[in-house]
Amino acid sequence: MANVLLTFPEGKHKVLTMSYDDGRTADKRLVSLFNKHGIKGTFHLNSGLAGHHDRIPLEEVREVYRGHEISAHTVTHPTLTRCVKEQIVGEIIEDRKALESITGYPVRGFSYPNGSFNRQIKDILPYLGIEYARTVLSHGDFRMPDDFMEWNPTCHHNRNLLELTETFKQLNRRQHLYMMYVWGHSYEFDQDNNWELIENFCASVSHREDIWYATNMEIVDYMKGYQDLRFSASMDLVYNPSYHSIWLEVHGTAVEAKGGCHTKLV
Repeated sequence: MANVLLTFPEGKHKVLTMSYDDGRTADKRLVSLFNKHGIKGTFHLNSGLAGHHDRIPLEEVREVYRGHEISAHTVTHPTLTRCVKEQIVGEIIEDRKALESITGYPVRGFSYPNGSFNRQIKDILPYLGIEYARTVLSHGDFRMPDDFMEWNPTCHHNRNLLELTETFKQLNRRQHLYMMYVWGHSYEFDQDNNWELIENFCASVSHREDIWYATNMEIVDYMKGYQDLRFSASMDLVYNPSYHSIWLEVHGTAVEAKGGCHTKLV
């Protein structure tokens, strides 16, 4: 029987993703920095606050974040654990509607405003079209999540970012998949006068052949695509019913299971 392991695209075993909240104007500088270094970001926006108090207007959102993911963050940024169910539903659904009217694609991601969530909120989210939700509970390592509705990041950018980056870059045990997930707020770089931190980070981690640079949603879609693969009983054949390729490692060799195709593994 073939030894078949999941890998990231092109056989890579590491992924980097960035996650920034609130849609403040400093996002423009951050997006420009990501673009320069080939890094992908997910930006969680409050549609009801757009254009107010140093926030990017909705009519600019599509162009500002082109090439990155726009994600929901509620309409008005309430603490959800203090809200009744009807308000929770409205805050998320109306945020999705407003953002989708600008982006032109379904907004399926979310980050918890004020980091506030509980089991009830997690259970509601799939019925609102949300497929992942990021917390603020950093764990300081590079594990893949086992619950995308409680997706804990590696670190806030002000917590040992460069040290963790060096550790991430040196990880080379290919029997594991590694993810570095950085979150924060772009305006904090103005407040803390430390734009050089994220600039140094981007320069250090960019354009590496062993890292997949992805948005939050791209990672979720990829993992779901892997779960949808259909293997033969003898593990010598796989059918990929999805549109996008999923990459596998078979006896140490990277194999591309193309979308809509049957692929021989041995």
